Amino acid sequence: MRLPFGRNPSCAVAALAASGYQVYAINPLQSPRARQGNGVSGAKSDAGDAHVLADMVRTGCHQLRTVAGDSEQAGAVKVLTRMHQSLIWDRTRQVLRLRSSLREFFPAALEAYEDLDSRDVLELLTKAPEPHSAAALTRAQITAALKRAHRRDREAKTTAIMVALRTEHHTQPPVIAAAYGVTVRALAAMITTSNEQITALEGQSRPVLVSTRTLRSTSASPDWGPSWAPGVLAEFGDDPNRYQGARARKNYAGTSPITRASGKKKVVLARYVRNKRLADALHLQAFCALRRSPGARAYYDALRDRDIGYNAALRQLGNRLVGILHGCLKTHTLYDEAVAWNELAQQVAA
Repeated sequence: MRLPFGRNPSCAVAALAASGYQVYAINPLQSPRARQGNGVSGAKSDAGDAHVLADMVRTGCHQLRTVAGDSEQAGAVKVLTRMHQSLIWDRTRQVLRLRSSLREFFPAALEAYEDLDSRDVLELLTKAPEPHSAAALTRAQITAALKRAHRRDREAKTTAIMVALRTEHHTQPPVIAAAYGVTVRALAAMITTSNEQITALEGQSRPVLVSTRTLRSTSASPDWGPSWAPGVLAEFGDDPNRYQGARARKNYAGTSPITRASGKKKVVLARYVRNKRLADALHLQAFCALRRSPGARAYYDALRDRDIGYNAALRQLGNRLVGILHGCLKTHTLYDEAVAWNELAQQVAA
């Protein structure tokens, strides 16, 4: 069958799945190994690869899994959350470029301003992107920018900013500083636009998310913050038969470790081949859980007491939260703090 999608495999897979075909997902590492099992000459052709893939499905379909049948609502949420996440990553790149430019000619700005992507800092950088113009900012102008950004303790912050901006630092000649000022104003405008679009997208996925099969059956996600829940559930999908168990869900998330044992040697490694978008959302979920879940906080503190690093402890906490999420979705029950961390409470009591 000829598909009018050119070289876009995702469209072809979606069309085949929508037409009722069973589409199997085969890891790219499996195909060359299967080809080596069929012949040792090293010959390769498209027809030969097609034969190898067809033979894998014919003889080993019980070890392969079909492409997940997520609902249209889940697909819509995935589109929105991925764009939201991409905009955040792009904003981070722009902020790093802005920081690098300021370090080159305006180091006083890095001492005066804390968050380069905040509204008040962007407004002040747009108004005075050079050392000379920034030193001429009045107290009223700085206070007004802080007020529009709803900052507290504005008088003390205004004084600190004025002192930092008027302190002498090494800078570039006036002509070069003016050129850097143009780039700073451009980057500030790009970051401001990114902030606006990120805010606009944050509320778009919620109305669609509540209509998916996952949330129609259960509210498995605790209210630890609105930013990560749509991304986690969208990347996991809402196909009830996609994951054979909690281990499969953890492997896909990349939170479970990889164990390599041979003879007397055993090595446990972090899983870096994973869905990076899901891993980022789970990292944020674990971080939010530290403040809003006593059980998650106790679990994290116990890991840190064993001299486990910050990122490793958050990854293990995320792994535990994925297991809890899978249990809630499997049994169609609401998240319960006491039930989720009952085992940890018993260990502490003992």
